[in-house]
Amino acid sequence: MIELIQFPWSPYCLVQRQILEYSGVRYKTTNLPRTGDRNLIWRLTREQSYGVPLIKDGHRVVFESGEETQDIAKYLDRKLKLELFPPELEGLQAILWRHIENEVENMTFRLNDAHYREFVVKVDQASYVRHKERKFGRGCLEHWRANDQELLHKLEGSLVPYEQMLQTGPWLLGAQPRFVDFELYGMLENLLFSGHYQLPQKLVNLKKWHRRLAVLKFAQLNK
Repeated sequence: MIELIQFPWSPYCLVQRQILEYSGVRYKTTNLPRTGDRNLIWRLTREQSYGVPLIKDGHRVVFESGEETQDIAKYLDRKLKLELFPPELEGLQAILWRHIENEVENMTFRLNDAHYREFVVKVDQASYVRHKERKFGRGCLEHWRANDQELLHKLEGSLVPYEQMLQTGPWLLGAQPRFVDFELYGMLENLLFSGHYQLPQKLVNLKKWHRRLAVLKFAQLNK
């Protein structure tokens, strides 16, 4: 059975989890016990990585080999034959997923992380704050929470192109979901994780798309 090792709020873990849901395959999730405890990942990757997500499939361990790779999604696509990476869309998807991971995720993680006390265990909260402040500056979490409306406005702007793409079809790149659909879905699920935010009301097509992808199974495409 495929095992997804994760933090449940991580946007990148949410991407892989939705791919697995879509596939209909039996799988299990394993949540790391603490945000600072990466020992399981370190051991499984033979000290090559400490990042999540990670897929364990029998004796096979799959993790991202670089900052701009999609090793896990491509592995699941090949194994489960989901048609997420058709050759004719390779270049376009590469452009889109980079935009999603930079422009969209840049807002969603800030909005979610601002409520870290609700999902990070108390014993880990000091190290969590320290990690964020070393990267983004002292008081960043409080700043993000206080300015969440500005962040939401910027997020809405970054989502407008996807709203426009969905005016002419049910999925971003044609008649069935491709990888970028799941990539965008994972970032938006990260936004929704804390329960404090909703998808922008004006983005009607995107909201419908989100509801469709939440329940769709690959097997349904052939019916």
